[in-house]
Amino acid sequence: MENQLPNQLPEQEHNKVLVASLSNIERVAFYKKTYSHVAGGVLVFILFEYLLLQSDTVVEFMLSMTEGYKWLLMLGGFMLATNYAESMALRTTDKSKQYLAYGIYIFFEALIFVPLIYIAAYYMESGPEILNQAAIVTLTLFTGLSAAVLVTKKDFSFLKTGLTIGFFIAIGLIVAGTLFGFNLGLWFSVGMCLLAGGSILYQTSNMVSKYGVEDYIPAALGLFASLMLLFWYVLRIFMSRD
Repeated sequence: MENQLPNQLPEQEHNKVLVASLSNIERVAFYKKTYSHVAGGVLVFILFEYLLLQSDTVVEFMLSMTEGYKWLLMLGGFMLATNYAESMALRTTDKSKQYLAYGIYIFFEALIFVPLIYIAAYYMESGPEILNQAAIVTLTLFTGLSAAVLVTKKDFSFLKTGLTIGFFIAIGLIVAGTLFGFNLGLWFSVGMCLLAGGSILYQTSNMVSKYGVEDYIPAALGLFASLMLLFWYVLRIFMSRD
């Protein structure tokens, strides 16, 4: 989760009808499809998470993978799997393949969240309350940032370079922290929340300028990825207070 870069957006195709060229009514319809798929992704994530947490084998394995270099291996595997899913969604117009890619992405997000949610739910006194609070704060921030872009219609594509640099720095710090055994602490989580917020602004802005009218599933995947990144670090901040 920590290593997630802003999604690579598809190059504009000559025969693609971009959302920017649509009427306001058609654009709103695209937004509704996109955000309904984001909401659907959240529900599927909750289902996957619930099922994974029911398996002692999965929980024990994922907890064992949080130790030292194993976590780096897990993050590397997560990167490969999620990048494959993103590429599949972006490079095909076949809706069944796009849904499959989205499902794969959601599953691996749920898998990587298993240790964090298990510790919060079963090892902390106020675990359920922490999870609820983190979810509410995350959804509020996500809704507010998305609404700010859609209402102001400001172009945030200029954030791409800064986000990419920021995420590479974060990856370096995560690797260093894992190898040398130091805790990145609260301020790192705060910084990652800011990066996740910037990623939400970037993804929302690019719905208009980069995606075609039929690209609502890849657009939803990009927004879902940024939403889950934000949730990860909001949850870590809440857990650090307990």
